[in-house]
Amino acid sequence: MNIVSSLFRAGSILGKSLDDFKKLYKIDKKQVLGSGGFGTTYICKEISTDKSYACKSIPKKLLKTEELKESVRTEIRIMEIVSGHSNIVQIKGSYEDKKFIHIVMELCSGGELLDRIKDKKYYTEKDAAKIFRSIMDAVDNFHSLDVIHRDLKPENLLFESHHDNAVLKTIDFGCSVHFKEGTELKDKIKSKYYVAPEILQGDSYGKEIDIWSAGVILYILLCGNPPFAEHEIMDGKKVDFGSTPWHGISPKAKNLIEKMLERDQEKRISAKDVLEHPWITTEAPDKPLDNVVLSRLKQFQAMNKLKKLALKVIAESLSEEEINDLKTIFQNIDTDKSGSITYEELIAGLNRFGSKISETEAKQLMESADVDGNGTIDYNEFITATIQRHGLVREESLRKAFRCLDKDGSQYITKDELDIALKERGMEDDACIEKLISEVDTDNDGKINYEEFCAMMENGSLQPQG
Repeated sequence: MNIVSSLFRAGSILGKSLDDFKKLYKIDKKQVLGSGGFGTTYICKEISTDKSYACKSIPKKLLKTEELKESVRTEIRIMEIVSGHSNIVQIKGSYEDKKFIHIVMELCSGGELLDRIKDKKYYTEKDAAKIFRSIMDAVDNFHSLDVIHRDLKPENLLFESHHDNAVLKTIDFGCSVHFKEGTELKDKIKSKYYVAPEILQGDSYGKEIDIWSAGVILYILLCGNPPFAEHEIMDGKKVDFGSTPWHGISPKAKNLIEKMLERDQEKRISAKDVLEHPWITTEAPDKPLDNVVLSRLKQFQAMNKLKKLALKVIAESLSEEEINDLKTIFQNIDTDKSGSITYEELIAGLNRFGSKISETEAKQLMESADVDGNGTIDYNEFITATIQRHGLVREESLRKAFRCLDKDGSQYITKDELDIALKERGMEDDACIEKLISEVDTDNDGKINYEEFCAMMENGSLQPQG
């Protein structure tokens, strides 16, 4: 028996005997909570208790390098280290069967942070300070344990339930590292809008990158827009406190943001000092924020998904001549000529083109481009991910994309048409269709006209608006 067990351990990624996961949990494949290049998170039920959890299932076939295997082991170890704090998602257990690594964790069913806020009718600086304290309590906790999250953003902040007093939880430690003083980190972690300048500049970095990301989140909580586009972070643009609604926001709030968005990481405020800042402790005013904040937050949540759909449609409509250079790049990366790019091909191809990219950075690139979450980038996904930076989104392209989505030629994109378009492209999400319509539909007629579509595409980069 010991020989069998040791053989199992030797062939496993987690270094323990393989589990019969199906006897322990039942995964509901219809209830997808999230997906990326290296795993899909579902709702699952523990068979012995009938209790629901979240389960991140990672196909072992995608973990072909030792670095990728170690990244999964690191994610599990870090979750075990930080579990126990009320504002951090709790890990239930990790399991491995013949085909998958399964990470079972607490189910946070209350939705994303910004979704909860934008539906409020009354929202004050004091509300924002209370929410932000929850975020920083989690950050302070994992920083005290020498853990850097490296991917703090609103999508990774979920409420445990739909109750009014539900606890806000920080989730997704897939990019996290255990940091020791004296070590040097240089991996490029790129969640645009939230990435610290030292990462973009290729400098070594530490815990301070989480403070920058949290400062961006606080800016969004108070005005509804991120403070910078990516190039503005690099260009050294100053934080904008001159436009609406900043004239009505307290000096203490602006002071805290300035300390968190300090470009010199050595001068940036610590998580512990954020929690002791007067705006957090006692001085956040209890007066409603400008209505523009909530309306912007609604746009912020909807824009990315609808814009990604529109870019996919534009990519499908471009002529061979227009995308010839991109097609050549794709073919050069797709060395086995399968019609899709694997993770290994992506890294090898980028290196051939002279791009020195880390495993972590490639993983995030894979995740953002892999719209259908199947672990590879097909031709259309590749074109979709690259057409903007090659200047191929033009007026003619926008008109073509709109006509394609407006299937009945009514000059409007309706809920049913959007539903069909999402399903056709593997982006199905019934829960968000009405939200997508309502938050782009500025004249409130229940459908999207061409002007609203163009405005969405123009603002879809989510750069700060006055």
